Amino acid sequence: MKILICISNVPDTTTKIKFVNNTTFDNAGVQWIINPWDELALTRALDIKDAQPGVIETITVVTVGSQETEPTIRKALAIGADKGIRVNAEPKDTFFVASQLAEIVKKDNYDIVICGIESSDYNGAALGGMLSELLDMPSVSAVSHLDVINGQVQLKREIDGGQETVEAQLPFIGIVQKGIAKEPRIPSMRGIMMAKGKPMEVFEGVGADSFTEFVGFDMPKPKAACKKIDPENVKELVNLLHNEAKVI
Repeated sequence: MKILICISNVPDTTTKIKFVNNTTFDNAGVQWIINPWDELALTRALDIKDAQPGVIETITVVTVGSQETEPTIRKALAIGADKGIRVNAEPKDTFFVASQLAEIVKKDNYDIVICGIESSDYNGAALGGMLSELLDMPSVSAVSHLDVINGQVQLKREIDGGQETVEAQLPFIGIVQKGIAKEPRIPSMRGIMMAKGKPMEVFEGVGADSFTEFVGFDMPKPKAACKKIDPENVKELVNLLHNEAKVI
């Protein structure tokens, strides 16, 4: 069984976001990481591989981006992925990225393609569905657990009011969310050293349309100062909620 995990190169969640003229993201001094949802997906795949030797043949990670994204791929290899792929193209929008990834999937016989439900920078939550349509491959969304039992892939997914268990026919695309793994794996020193010798292929991007563009960015307004009110002064609290906060 071959697994392909799509990973995004995103700013660390503690990064202070800045823009140039409110039109371009300022990446100076930014610490880049694996998108948290994708890192948890990688962790789950590795857990299955360790628990059931021989079931998973290879775990490959792929990202779309410039050479600056390679340290993120190397981290995934240090965590335990067997192979890395980088598509040498600027990720313009979700459809463009999905088009690049679709070509990578076509190059090998992957049984499972995994995408995080969204990236922590743009939160589009659209890549998995687009990839499924482009490849004419079935997908399962909102996956909170993935396992291989007696050669069958079993998934648990969140639904309104509960959880359902489904079996997936291979190949398919899994769109994973909270619960897929408890916490991401941390690269060991041995893993970091081994990552240097693991293969990483680079493919040039294919021609694809971009249907969206970012015309500007606005920072959220600064939060107002906190007002403290005596717990006995209910009248003043009601007045502020009504006239200033305008929530009642």
